[in-house]
Amino acid sequence: MTSPSLLRDKILPIGTVVLAIIAIWYLAAVYLNAPFERDQAERAGTEISFSEILPRTMAQERPVLPAPHQVFTELWETTVEKKITSKRSLIYHSWITLSSTLLGFAMGTVLGVALAVGIVHFQTLDRSLMPWIITSQTIPILAIAPMIIVVLNAVGISGLLPKATISMYLSFFPIAVGMTKGLRSPEVMHLDLMRTYSASASQTFWKLRLPAAVPFLVTSMKVAISIALVGAIVGELPTGAVAGLGARLLAGSYYGQTVQIWSALLMAAALAGILVSLVDIIGARVNRRMGVKPA
Repeated sequence: MTSPSLLRDKILPIGTVVLAIIAIWYLAAVYLNAPFERDQAERAGTEISFSEILPRTMAQERPVLPAPHQVFTELWETTVEKKITSKRSLIYHSWITLSSTLLGFAMGTVLGVALAVGIVHFQTLDRSLMPWIITSQTIPILAIAPMIIVVLNAVGISGLLPKATISMYLSFFPIAVGMTKGLRSPEVMHLDLMRTYSASASQTFWKLRLPAAVPFLVTSMKVAISIALVGAIVGELPTGAVAGLGARLLAGSYYGQTVQIWSALLMAAALAGILVSLVDIIGARVNRRMGVKPA
């Protein structure tokens, strides 16, 4: 058996994909930004060659598609060169979105687990709730988010909770489905064994169903926390929020600042990656403590 290599198994494949994405990104930036330069030259009554167009497509103030180095420069300036308390700092805006995400994720986890426990133990809830849970996810979040904001504002709830509610709405579904599958994962033989021990439903839950469901729950939580982040960003759009990654996207679209939009998008992607990694690390430790062997 060969020993795992970090360079061969992780860094090299991921690095190759990243380089390919950046190369395609540069080509797309040239293709999409070149018409503007040709149009400018035509209006000025001059001819412009491709060698003159190429550098200009990399440095437009409001490009259709900003070049990667423009986005990374904006990221550097708004994270490293700005104080985290500055309203122009992406770290400040990320924290605003992250706080809604974490609250919504916690609420979604509690709701999803509670629904799964009810569905597994009560046949009536299984028949009545599960179809509605599935149906709830067919409604576009962009359609329902403004209604949630308006209704909660009407009863005097504003600020963090409305955005967290939208995150909860998106994140509870994978947890409810995954947890339900996990609670039902014990084999019939094991359930029969618990019956032969005269175990109560509570003992069967704590000693058999719940331990069997934990790996399913961890996997569901990795999906749920990234969706919760999307919910928090979407929740900032209809409120006209002035802080948060959603607010940065909104401001960028208002003023045609595509570099700002793309830097906020990359920041959101990085934040999602960090959150998923943290859940993965915590889940791996929990599974290891429970004796679950890695696949």
